[in-house]
Amino acid sequence: MSGTKSGIEPSTNPSRRPDGAALIIALILIAIAALLAFDTSRLGGGGAYARIGPATVPYAIAACLAGLSIWTLIAAFRRDFPEREPQEFAPVLWIVGGLVAQMVLIKFTGFSIATGILFAMTARGFARINFAIVLPAGIILSGLIWLIFAKLLQLSLPAGLPEQWLGAGAQWLVTTVSSLFQRA
Repeated sequence: MSGTKSGIEPSTNPSRRPDGAALIIALILIAIAALLAFDTSRLGGGGAYARIGPATVPYAIAACLAGLSIWTLIAAFRRDFPEREPQEFAPVLWIVGGLVAQMVLIKFTGFSIATGILFAMTARGFARINFAIVLPAGIILSGLIWLIFAKLLQLSLPAGLPEQWLGAGAQWLVTTVSSLFQRA
């Protein structure tokens, strides 16, 4: 077996260009580290007598991100990353389309329908599915999630017609059960 755990040897051909994706990741990491360090530098002192203050942990995180950036940069030039499979864009577009549809529809249709559409489109992104089965299942699951969050946890989620029916049904059920206990 080869010298790596995965059995995939990195390319050691020096004539090859650096890994472009790894270079982009390294640039993003250093940009986040710089932004974090800059934002942390604007924090107040918060206790000049102590060596550890509110800026300590953000600076440590920024330093770690900068270190990861340097490590990724070195690995990009050494071509230490295994070759990646080609990206399939269709599943990504289905999922992003589902997110966009949910954001657009949630005010008009409510949480259940918009999230059910997101559920169905995400399922389609992962595999071929039957929309006639997955869409109602997604709406029902989303309705149950809405019921738990809106009624039990008292969180405010957008309500459309299905949520109004669920809310009325839940109120009827609570009233009926409480009246049964009052009679007993």
